[in-house]
Amino acid sequence: MGGAADAAAAVREDRLWQRLMDMAAVGARPDGGVDRPALSMEDAAARSLLASWAREQGFTVSTDPIGNLFVRRAGREAGAPPVLTGSHLDTQPMGGKFDGAYGVMAGFEALQAMNDADIETRRPVELVAWTNEEGSRFQPGCMGSQVFAGALSLEKALGAVDRGGTTAREALAAVLASEPEMAVRDAGLPVHAYVEAHIEQGPVLEEAGLHLGVVTGIQGYRWFAIEVLGAAAHAGTTPRARRRDAFMAAHSMVGALRAIMEDAEDVARFTIGRFEVEPGSPNTVPSRVFFTIDLRHPEQGPLTRLGDAVEPLCRQHAGACEVRVTETFTAAPLVFDARVLDRLRAAAGRQGVPFRELPSGAGHDAAFVAKLAPAGMLFVPCGGGVSHHPDESATPADLATGARVLAEALAELANR
Repeated sequence: MGGAADAAAAVREDRLWQRLMDMAAVGARPDGGVDRPALSMEDAAARSLLASWAREQGFTVSTDPIGNLFVRRAGREAGAPPVLTGSHLDTQPMGGKFDGAYGVMAGFEALQAMNDADIETRRPVELVAWTNEEGSRFQPGCMGSQVFAGALSLEKALGAVDRGGTTAREALAAVLASEPEMAVRDAGLPVHAYVEAHIEQGPVLEEAGLHLGVVTGIQGYRWFAIEVLGAAAHAGTTPRARRRDAFMAAHSMVGALRAIMEDAEDVARFTIGRFEVEPGSPNTVPSRVFFTIDLRHPEQGPLTRLGDAVEPLCRQHAGACEVRVTETFTAAPLVFDARVLDRLRAAAGRQGVPFRELPSGAGHDAAFVAKLAPAGMLFVPCGGGVSHHPDESATPADLATGARVLAEALAELANR
């Protein structure tokens, strides 16, 4: 029987790359990107493709009430809490080939490498493709991992509605109908440890000339939805003093918010990702503006202070308009488990892979699984730090390096 190092040695760069390209063909865009919305038919096809590969390897495949997809490699002790790895298959509307999909394919390659190296583990090792990590179709994001971890109720998740009026419940039913024979297991289960591999989605590793990152934690974030209500009026006849211009009020709010979010160290992250103006006519004073805020910081103190300032500042700059501020999502900064990080460091060291320790600026499913079990993450570099874009890129060699460290760490954790 092989050992953990044999699992790393059995990882095949060419096989991992080919599977990533095969997965990228599902929902492929003409510009080279991928559009695979959560719980869409493209998502269903991606899940079916992964399930077919799993069955070819003799792994068992199942799903749960929120649609998380599990691929299980058995261990000697069938009832032992498994070691879990994975990420997500859904993408942004103008997404790339590697965000999320790499973590799933690297996890699958690790499981297959264990098979090829004839490794027997005490614990089962499971790969999971989490439902709706991106949150671009249904909100909130990380829906599958939140339900799994008990951070979000199943009913609330299934009640989410997309812009076309379809509920997550309806969309999930259509996805599950494409694999009617798949076993459905209970929501949640004990987990021994969790490791997620991902592209960095930032420029740090590439600029440092490094091929691996050990992720120490995930910065916290607070999301807000802002609705500004004024009154439509004729653009040519309504005096400024008589206007309730929702756009001008929103513009003032945004300027004030931007000013307080700036810091000399450039640590805080403040983004307005949606901005909608109604009625949208060139000669009508806007009556309604809707915009979103994505605020992130690795420290709880500044995250609390800046987030708590959003509503008072919006009200201060509303003028004659009404403003409604809703905090839609909150996640505290997270520090990953030292024991899991030590396993990742040790695996990288034994393989002679230089690495850097760094926090994640983006949110990941690992943040919620970490509430259940010791967790950690690995990063590999991506070209120019570009992600959530068709130009997202990574090299086959870097992707394989991450998969080798992942495979060794999973095999070790599964024998603890």
